[in-house]
Amino acid sequence: MTIIPVHAAGCRYDVVVGPLANAGRRLRELARGRPVPAVTDERVWALHGAVLADLLPVEPVFVPEGEAAKAWDQLRRLIAWLAELNLDRASPVLAFGGGSVGDLTGLAASLFKRGCPVVHVPTTLLAQVDSAVGGKTAIDAEDQKNLVGSFHQPALVLADVALLDTLDERQLRAGYAEVVKYALIGQDLRFDWLEDHGPAILSGDRLMREETVSQCITAKARLVEADPEDRTGVRALLNFGHTFGHAIESAAGLGTVLHGEAVAVGMALAFDFSAELGLCPHADAERVRRHLREAGLPTTLADTGVDRGALLPLMGADKKNEGGSLRLVLTRGIGDAFVARDVDPGRLADFLARAA
Repeated sequence: MTIIPVHAAGCRYDVVVGPLANAGRRLRELARGRPVPAVTDERVWALHGAVLADLLPVEPVFVPEGEAAKAWDQLRRLIAWLAELNLDRASPVLAFGGGSVGDLTGLAASLFKRGCPVVHVPTTLLAQVDSAVGGKTAIDAEDQKNLVGSFHQPALVLADVALLDTLDERQLRAGYAEVVKYALIGQDLRFDWLEDHGPAILSGDRLMREETVSQCITAKARLVEADPEDRTGVRALLNFGHTFGHAIESAAGLGTVLHGEAVAVGMALAFDFSAELGLCPHADAERVRRHLREAGLPTTLADTGVDRGALLPLMGADKKNEGGSLRLVLTRGIGDAFVARDVDPGRLADFLARAA
């Protein structure tokens, strides 16, 4: 078991990487003798609900799978359920599922009675290595990804890689894209290490998965601590490939292309655009695309089938932009990402029109 402390926005919490069964005491302390509301979907509950229910009394509420959970009607329904339970501000709400469940639950917890604790028990690789940590919450609105949200740091995160054993292959590979991201932005995880061990991570090696989750969370904790609300540009590195990726998700229709799949294409595009601008070697761009393809991920716009003309306006609405200027996370090579300000929209539009 590995415990990674996170200090952010005046909060301190632990990310515990290890068997969920070992976390019963922590959960019961937070529950204070009351059943804990658990937000989940029916598939996750059928697979893993008994594991959670063995640790403490829980009251599940079910939301749709995937991106469909991140909607106004689901947020209203969840807040109404919390009100019906008459929780006080110290009562925790548990997010038991993937990134969409975590985003929705975190937002509801941040709003209910001006904030109550949220505990994340992520059940996907993407959520374990990335979205469950850092306090970003959101729902989709106006056909835009994560348009409405808040920052609400969790009280505890429990990442048990055994929960990944039942994850379908597409979701697993989509989560692996976020793992690759950490290596590409120059954090603790090395890209050559992933080239050697990626197949073991994807095939189910638990020790390798625990090592990977721990390395990614350690890296994210450092960036979150330096920039809790994504204001200074430090934390923006975590969005490498995401400006392209979010636009792809929205253009395809939210939920059609998985987040990690869109990010994989976005990272390949970020490398290609950086190489075209003379910022990084073309060989690095080719090496990254090759690794993503070997992991079974899409790497081109053609793979997504999106309307290229829709991408630039969507990228122009990205939350990282300031004062009408387009900002992108670009790269000088593998492990050397940076925030590029005042990106030329015309140059970007031309690139998107020609990109593979």
